[in-house]
Order: sequence, then C-alpha cells, then structure tokens
Amino acid sequence: MILSLAATMSSGEGALNSSSLDPFDSSTLLWSFPDGNSSSPSSSSSSFSSSPSSSPSSSSSSSSSSSSSSPSADPAQTLSPGLQPPAAGPGLPRAVSPWAVALCVTGTLVACENALVLAVLFYTPALRAPMFVLMGSLASADLLAGLGLVLHFALAYLVDESQRGTAVTLLLVGFLIAAFSASVLHILAITVDRYLSLCNALTYHTERTLTFTYAAVALIWAGCLALGLLPALGWNCLADRAACSACRPVTRGNAVALASLFLLVFAAMLQLYLQICRIALRHAQQIAVQHHFLAVSTTKGVSTLSVVLGSFGLCWLPFALYSMVADASYPAAYTYAAALPAAAGSFLNPVVYAFRNPDVQKSLWLACCGCFPSGLSLRARTSSDV
Repeated sequence: MILSLAATMSSGEGALNSSSLDPFDSSTLLWSFPDGNSSSPSSSSSSFSSSPSSSPSSSSSSSSSSSSSSPSADPAQTLSPGLQPPAAGPGLPRAVSPWAVALCVTGTLVACENALVLAVLFYTPALRAPMFVLMGSLASADLLAGLGLVLHFALAYLVDESQRGTAVTLLLVGFLIAAFSASVLHILAITVDRYLSLCNALTYHTERTLTFTYAAVALIWAGCLALGLLPALGWNCLADRAACSACRPVTRGNAVALASLFLLVFAAMLQLYLQICRIALRHAQQIAVQHHFLAVSTTKGVSTLSVVLGSFGLCWLPFALYSMVADASYPAAYTYAAALPAAAGSFLNPVVYAFRNPDVQKSLWLACCGCFPSGLSLRARTSSDV
C-alpha cells in the first residue's frame, strides 16, 4: 500500500513540474486529479480501515479487490462546495486576466473617442486645412489601434485556440504594430506641420501645402503597413521561442528596432518644439507692444508644449525602454504594465490635438446642443498656434 501511494504521488508531482507555469495562463488555474487507473480516495480509505493484525499480502489483496469491485469515487465529490474544480472540457473558457480587461476597456474608450473626432471632422466642411487632415489621419490610426486591442481580447478569450490559426494571430499582431506606429508617426507629422507653418507663414495656406500633406499621410500609412506585414512574412519567433520579445510573437530584434524608431521620433519632436519655442518667442518680441502681453503669450506656449511632450513621453517611453531590455522570460504583468500607458496615449491624443482646438470645440457644441458658449474664442486657429 505504501509503495502504491508513493507511485501515485510521484506521478502527480512529475506532471506538475513538467507544465509551464504562467501567471496569466488559465491552464495553471485548473484542478488536476489522477486518472481512473490510480488509486481513488475510497480505495485508500478502505485500505487504511483494514485490520492491523492482517499481513501485508492480505491487506494489499483486499485493497486491490475492493478497488476493483467498487467504482472510483468522483474527486469533485470529496471536496467542499467552495473548492470544487471547474468542469474540464474543450469549451472551458480561459481565466481572464485583469490586465487584459484593462487593455480591452482602454481600447473601447479609444475607439469611441476617436470615432467622435472623425465624425466631427467629416461633417464639418470648414475643417479641411492641412492641420485637420493630419488630425483626422491621427484619429483614424488611434481608432484602428483601439479596435485592434478589442479584437485581441476577443480572439484570446472568446475564441478557442483550435479555431484560430497562426495566420490570424500574426495578422492581428501586425495590425496592432501598424496602427500604433501610424499613431506615433502622425504625431511627428503634426509637429513638423506646426514648425513649417511658423517658418513659412505666408505660403502655408496654399494648394501645394495641402498636396504635400496628403502625400505625407500616404507615405506614413504605406510605411506602417510594411511594418505590420513583417510578422506575417516570417519575421516572428514562432519557430524559435528563445528569440521572442516580451510581446510574442514579435522577435527581440523587431522590438528593439521599433523602440529605437520611437526614441528617434521623440528626439525629433523635442528638437522641433524647441525650434518652435524660439520662433514663437522671436515673433512675440517683434509684435508685442506691452511686456505683459509677451509674458502671458510665452508662458501659455511653453505650458502647451510641456503638455504635448509630457503626455507623449510619459505614455510611450516606459514601453519603449522596456521593449529594448525585456524578452519572453519576463513576467506578463510587467509587459501589461508597460503597454497600458502606451495604449492610453491613443486616448489622450484627441484631448491634446483635437478637443483643445476652438474650431473642433465649436463643431462639438453645435452638434450637441446647436450652440456654443459665449466665452469660446471665435478666432480661427491655425497650426502655428502652439
């Protein structure tokens, strides 16, 4: 009897050690029990209830005969109602991670908010300047990013793994890469547009500027589409798990390249906004009549630039730096904690670039209540207004 118990315990322990423990993997949260060939709780209790004076051979034979004659008891019935395991089966849903729920909720809010921006820009014919073209393209990128997060949650937790193929997973990962890359590059394009509107204030509102804006938007989307196709074209770590980054199935090399691209974009934005501050300060000195006006306008411009750069850096710098040093061995909680602020950046973009614009505010007020407040500025705002 002791030998049979030892064999059962050793086989259960080996099965436990052979499984990979992932804090967000639902397979580690399920109860596991020995199969029908091992000794059941009822047979064990019957063995221990045998007479102490019986010989080892008689006790082993009686225990084997009792286990063979009586059906094995259901393990779930030996547990209290609060500890009963879930029913195993192919349709058993995965344990939902709270981090994944947070990303899904963020994606839903991002999609709804940017859809509102697109609706305002589409139904307002006056908002057709190059600045609003870039603003609408940025909102489109953030809308796709939010929808991608929702689709990722749906495929991970609502669709069985056997029903979704590898191609679908790779295409969804590429979709997210393309959408978020387009969001970051459009923010850089808006910064360049503000810089050019200050340097070429007299020739900014021309047909050539609008054509150049459409060409820049098309080039950004083409480049981001190429980045999104890389995982499906073979740049993934499905064949070599050791080459995976923290965001599987993206390879470590691709993650480092994307993070380096973001750092270059952030450095370019910082340099351009410094130049914008210098140009705005020089223009203010030339047209200012009173020192008080100069101080107020300069302070407002610096505070606006601080909000733009601060929100962009706080949202994306943690994820970029984490992607450069992390790999597949890092805990999933770290990856979620770094990715959530980056996803929240797409939620802040409409607030920073669209809802602060007086023309967009007027359109929102007209769409919601048919009027706009008297304190709202009626001056047309240009992209040079920082």
